Amino acid sequence: MIDAEAFLRGNPVAIAPQDYVDDQADALPRARMSGDATAETGGGRRFGSAGRGSFVGHGTGGRWPVTGVSSDSDDAEDADDEDACREAALRLLDAAPRSSGALRDRLLGKGYDEATVEQVIERLIAVRLLDDEDYAESVVRVCAGRMMGRRGAIMELSRKGVDRTLAQQVADEAERRGVFEEAAWELGRRVARKTQGLDRQVRQRRFWSAGGRKGHSPETLRRVAAELLN
Repeated sequence: MIDAEAFLRGNPVAIAPQDYVDDQADALPRARMSGDATAETGGGRRFGSAGRGSFVGHGTGGRWPVTGVSSDSDDAEDADDEDACREAALRLLDAAPRSSGALRDRLLGKGYDEATVEQVIERLIAVRLLDDEDYAESVVRVCAGRMMGRRGAIMELSRKGVDRTLAQQVADEAERRGVFEEAAWELGRRVARKTQGLDRQVRQRRFWSAGGRKGHSPETLRRVAAELLN
């Protein structure tokens, strides 16, 4: 089994404030939900073109399939809607890694149809441009680097749109590897250095306060405090 140090050596995602990364994504040229999507994006990525978008359209003849029976004009409009939604999704993923839940919320917030959003997300998952488990593990590594505990990590994962069941599974695995235990000890060592020379109760109170905010369990905090803050 991989230990905590090996787990933490993975490449964590850079978690920028969500407002900032969303602003960066929105600042890029935006495709219209329908109509002349190519003109709106300035000839950006299309399904048959080189780059990231070409993987999304692999095997579909340059378009994602449009199901259902409708007129030619309706088919064209639906395809343009999906193209625009796909471009918006890729811009958001370029700006920052995201969970499928967070991406879904952003696309729905932009006004795209729910069925179209689901089709786009399913395709991104199928071609592995969107992987919630990998994203969740990377977020947990960032949380551990911030000396957060299991509860704090789960809250962060939920805030970032990761399914709660998956969040708990990833956090449980990190806990088995001793990731949060090591984070608690690192927090204890930092508090011990900063409070050296102060009264023992003051030192422990500050440690417990910091550990609680970071989502560590009382049992873990008690062990660390007894060892480092006597």
